[in-house]
This record gives sequence, C-alpha cells and structure tokens, in this order.
Amino acid sequence: MHYIFLVTANDGYSIEQYAESWTRASELIQRAPGAQGTRLHRMVGDERRALAIATWESKAARDAAAEVQGPDVQAIIESQADWVTIQFIGEFEAPEWEVLPDSFKGL
Repeated sequence: MHYIFLVTANDGYSIEQYAESWTRASELIQRAPGAQGTRLHRMVGDERRALAIATWESKAARDAAAEVQGPDVQAIIESQADWVTIQFIGEFEAPEWEVLPDSFKGL
C-alpha cells in the first residue's frame, strides 16, 4: 500500500527544512512491522511543494502502526503544523506488476 500526501511549505519555510523532520519521523515509523520505506519528492518548478509517499506491506500494518505511534513521532508531526500544509491524496494498492526499462530491473 502506498499512502500519498502533497506537502506545501508555507512562506518563510522550505521543503528542505521539512525534509529534516520527515526523515526523523520516518526513521521511527519504519521500525514498525510492515513498514517498507518512505520517499519525499520535490515538485519540479515549485520548490515549496513535495510529494510524500509512505509504503506499507498492507493497510492493516499501516493502521496498526498508526495506533501505537509513540509520542516522539507525534511531536515531530506537530512541530511542523505551523510550517507546512499536508494534503492527503489517498491510499493506493501496490501494483501487481510494473513496466520498467531493462536497466531498472534488479535494482
């Protein structure tokens, strides 16, 4: 499962500053069973926006982890509330197949 968010940095703040907090929170979240990584992609042509993607083994694993997140994760998230706007785009199932160039296979 992929959980996708659009992150917009408010004036006077940058996506790079947000990325520091994203990384700290992600390192804690990724300790949960079923966590499969996170990515943050800056938008081309708009340095204030980024696409945030969290990947989980299943919706159940993500939901279980969200219920038991420690206070450290919540504190990091809350510390960003005045600096960024986060829009939840949605939950997407991982594809059963991908079409990739040969040079990507095995990476």
